[in-house]
Amino acid sequence: GLKQTMSNPWDEFVEKFPVGAEIEGEVKNITEFGLFVGLSGEIDGMVHLSDLDWETPGEEALKVYTKGEMVKAKVLDVDTQKERISLGIKQLTDDPFAAGTGELKRGSVVTCTVTALTDGGIEVSIGEGMPGFIRKSDLSRERSEQRSDRFAVGEKVDAKVTQIDAKTRRLTLSIKAREAEEAAFKAAEEQHQKIRAEEQKRYEEYVAAEQKAYQEAEAKHREMVEAEKKQYEEYVAAQRKAIEEAAEKEREYYEKERALHE
Repeated sequence: GLKQTMSNPWDEFVEKFPVGAEIEGEVKNITEFGLFVGLSGEIDGMVHLSDLDWETPGEEALKVYTKGEMVKAKVLDVDTQKERISLGIKQLTDDPFAAGTGELKRGSVVTCTVTALTDGGIEVSIGEGMPGFIRKSDLSRERSEQRSDRFAVGEKVDAKVTQIDAKTRRLTLSIKAREAEEAAFKAAEEQHQKIRAEEQKRYEEYVAAEQKAYQEAEAKHREMVEAEKKQYEEYVAAQRKAIEEAAEKEREYYEKERALHE
């Protein structure tokens, strides 16, 4: 047939505008599902509500567009069999949520600003306006302090990141988890200080015992030396006395012998 002899505009489109390519077209129609954009080769592509804006909900983002205006978009997917082209306008820019959470991890402690008070908790803003939420039960470790009215809009609070939900584009945080971590760290530090104090005490007792033992051994050694010195002196004195007595006896003997011969 005639159709088979003509080039396929869908194949030509894929060749010219592969996935990831940027294109420009006229808004042909606006529906509850999104925008239909006219492309080359009398082909229409669709920008779904969820691909209009990173931050603004789809229905609200749709209100800024009018039929007939020219828009730029990025090719997200091409299905030549079903003759469908998926386009994205928000994909022309980087995802601010992904960029904002790039350096954030679960367990990180961040400073956030209270933006609203609700019955279920408090809404907060992190960094350059990234939304977050702290549930009522996570406002404090103390049950009596788990009240939104303790806080004021604009107040700065430190909280721990407990969940990063890319789908809902929201962070969940907890003041209670941060307080629990700080309490655990404080308890661990106190325990560490207690152990160090006990070790220091044992070391000082050991040193004192060693010094006492050394002093006692030194005193005992001095006593032993003094005793040996005294014993030696007594021995020398006894030997001297014995020699003197022997000499005296010998002198008396010779005097007697001389007296007999006279």
